[in-house]
Amino acid sequence: INIPCSHSKYSINRADIQDTDMEAIMDTIVDSLFCFFVTLGAVPIIRCPRGNAAEMVAVVSSLSNCNSPMELFPGPDTHSFQRPLFVLADRNVDMATPLHHTWTYQALIHDVLDFHLNRVMMEEGAGAEPPPTGARPKKKSRKTYDLTSADKFWQKHKGSPFPEVAESVQEELDTYRAQEDEVKRLKSIMGLEGEDEGAISMLSDNTAKLTSAVSSLPELLEKKRLIDLHTNVATAVLDHIKSRKLDVYFEYEEKLMSKSTLDKSLLDIISDPDAGTPEDKMRLFLIFYITAQQVPSESDLEQYKKALTDVGCDLSPLNYIKQWKAFTKMAATTNYGNSGVKPMGLFSRVMNTGSQFVMEGVKNLVVKQHNLPVTRILDNLMEMKSHPETDDYRYFDPKMLRGSESSIPRNKNPFQEAIVFVVGGGNYIEYQNLVDYAKSKQGKKVVYGCSELFNAAQFIKQLSQLGQK
Repeated sequence: INIPCSHSKYSINRADIQDTDMEAIMDTIVDSLFCFFVTLGAVPIIRCPRGNAAEMVAVVSSLSNCNSPMELFPGPDTHSFQRPLFVLADRNVDMATPLHHTWTYQALIHDVLDFHLNRVMMEEGAGAEPPPTGARPKKKSRKTYDLTSADKFWQKHKGSPFPEVAESVQEELDTYRAQEDEVKRLKSIMGLEGEDEGAISMLSDNTAKLTSAVSSLPELLEKKRLIDLHTNVATAVLDHIKSRKLDVYFEYEEKLMSKSTLDKSLLDIISDPDAGTPEDKMRLFLIFYITAQQVPSESDLEQYKKALTDVGCDLSPLNYIKQWKAFTKMAATTNYGNSGVKPMGLFSRVMNTGSQFVMEGVKNLVVKQHNLPVTRILDNLMEMKSHPETDDYRYFDPKMLRGSESSIPRNKNPFQEAIVFVVGGGNYIEYQNLVDYAKSKQGKKVVYGCSELFNAAQFIKQLSQLGQK
């Protein structure tokens, strides 16, 4: 669903928003969702929380409280005999995940590179590390890479941990080189170096293998193109990981979110000049503040604020998070699961494809699967579980008459298909968590959407705008 960026979390939550502006935003989201369900050919059961923008979308929605043109929807749902569940969630239910430093391939690309509509744009030879002092900067050309559904490597590994992706690229490269060497070896044995394909095909049956190998050359060349693509993209990602110590941030934030024992002081990371950018440090501190059972004392907070200011952080996002936490009182009870991460040692591989791709010094972190808040909410509603977190969710059935809304579900059977839509913006971390959840539930299908797809930099900019005094 392509919704204008003017309908962002900032637009919905700014203090000076007028009722007419909010109604226009809600109408745009509702119209977009209505078009989606008409295209899908399904009338869903709608569930949403109370007291936020997600509830406004559900109430305003022409799917839930007006006489929908039911003739737009085909008879029985063509996808299944059971109607899908439509969960409207609000970004305020989980403010930490959009700030989290991630460890999976697609989410990392979106976090550290220029990634939009499945296209990566970056400058060749442009890593996160500046050139040596006094060196003349290299002239950089802009390069674009399309990551499409036709790219089998991308489809298989976009949700994989980054070190696993690096190893897989190396394996793909080794396989390609073995096939390329086989073609050269066969030509050498037959004395055909430099011969054209016509001469090769006229030879006896002894050349069958060679003919087969030559006919597979277009496929080999395409494989080589994809290997080069992912080597270049992954190398650019790796530059950011190593120069900003993103693996350290990821591991520390996972421990904060899962309430695990911390092995390093937060102030030490904030004060370390070699660990990340001011934005990285602010993201880490905001996650600490959001997930803390008790907010820091005023004296501790002043110490943190001074450390953040000393390294060049803008404190505006913290101003908003403080207001949000005091107002919602949700953050203290938000549970991110007992995930934890386990460092599995270091590995170093060199990929000789024009540039060295070295993972040395970067932890190969193995992440235990856990459900993020939006995934957990979906699980409760899909499986019809009784849980304090979702027991008060509103229930709308668009096929019922106006005013028939209830918090008591009429459907008693678990759902097989669900659509999750986050009002206020979503991210690839949340999306991947839902993908992994659906894979773990045989026969379940989940679609994820949001009013805006942002990365951490875009999200923290909105928090900064909301927190400016």
